[in-house]
Amino acid sequence: MSKNYKWFVVGMLWLICFFNYADRQALSALLPLLEKEMHLTPVQLGWLTAAFAWVYGLSAPFTGNIADRIKRRTAILGGLQIWSVVCALTAAAANFVQLISFRAIIGLGESIYYPAAMSLLSDYHGRGTRSRVMGIHQTGVYIGTIAGSFFAGLIGQYYGWRLSFVVFGGLGILLGLFMMKALIEPERGAADLADLGAKPDAHLAKSMPVKEFMKVIWGTPTVLLLMSAFMCANFVALVVLSWMPMFLYDKFHLSLAGAGLAATLYIQLASMVGCPLGGYLADIFRKRTPGGRIAIQGFGVLLGAPFVLLCGETETFGWLIVSLIAWGLFKGFYDANIFASVYDVIRPEARGTAAGFMNSIGWIGGGLAPVAIGYIAQGSSLSYAISITAVVYVIAAALLFCSVFFTVKRDAARMEAQLAAEAQA
Repeated sequence: MSKNYKWFVVGMLWLICFFNYADRQALSALLPLLEKEMHLTPVQLGWLTAAFAWVYGLSAPFTGNIADRIKRRTAILGGLQIWSVVCALTAAAANFVQLISFRAIIGLGESIYYPAAMSLLSDYHGRGTRSRVMGIHQTGVYIGTIAGSFFAGLIGQYYGWRLSFVVFGGLGILLGLFMMKALIEPERGAADLADLGAKPDAHLAKSMPVKEFMKVIWGTPTVLLLMSAFMCANFVALVVLSWMPMFLYDKFHLSLAGAGLAATLYIQLASMVGCPLGGYLADIFRKRTPGGRIAIQGFGVLLGAPFVLLCGETETFGWLIVSLIAWGLFKGFYDANIFASVYDVIRPEARGTAAGFMNSIGWIGGGLAPVAIGYIAQGSSLSYAISITAVVYVIAAALLFCSVFFTVKRDAARMEAQLAAEAQA
């Protein structure tokens, strides 16, 4: 491998991440068509997103543990093929039950990607570049969300909703075939051992038993606080992913493709700026204090909260764009460090499992958002339902700053001491 291969890995995973989010986001842009063809209620539309989120969340601890026990490249490419095939098969759905079943299976297939990908990246990039690398990777989420929403809406507008799923699923299958020879598995813990100046022949344990991992989780308060904050942040994010296209379609009377594009373009492009910037700042502040990454996350959700409120309350499209851009910018500060913050207190051989548990808590709790917003919108308005989620962002900020001030310094020092002792043994 060349010295630049570790950056080539970031690019490959970026492409897979793109389809991971394009496939899941395509549905949201097509909700108006599904509502008309299958005569679905707002609550049923919410359940389509919730089904994905809850299966994704429930599966994540198990798929994350699998990622710690097999080659990460196998987990990543296997998951890509599964969710791409099922995405293409979604075009055959004839009713609500079949549609929600396909969405649930896609959630299962996609649940292994992030635990495996974040663990693999952490073994190519150490503490000095980890946040900015994961921030760059995260931009694949934003571009995939934009592309999934816009192109699904555009294809659906002219050719019907079924072709959208065939296109995204088929392209994902082709990408997986190309990656089979290009993606190489690294040594577990390689970057952390290099950071600690370990002996050339030093190795860490290959995996951690689940029982021991649970003890680590319960004995590491920083992880519990980060998981709780992720649940809150994901709750707000799922409001945008699931309801914003329909919000714009109904309130501002945009076309199907226009609503799908506007709902994602401004916030995701702003996040593309905020995410690498947040990763860069986090790497700098992490050198000064163990809570540096988490502090950047805390400021991100706290500064984003007023713009979530404005997004739901404004009556003008111009101010809506302003609020979406600001929201997206500060959201990027949080997103860049979701897993990098956890990896500051979790050992390398358990990072797939840790990411799986993070996703589980985040998506099960956050998965309540589409249904909750559907119920609130049914009883009042979608504008009100979106605006009140600003409170959830404030709660996330409080959890993150609790970690910065009270737990992360002790938890990070304990993990680094363990690794240093093993590296010199």
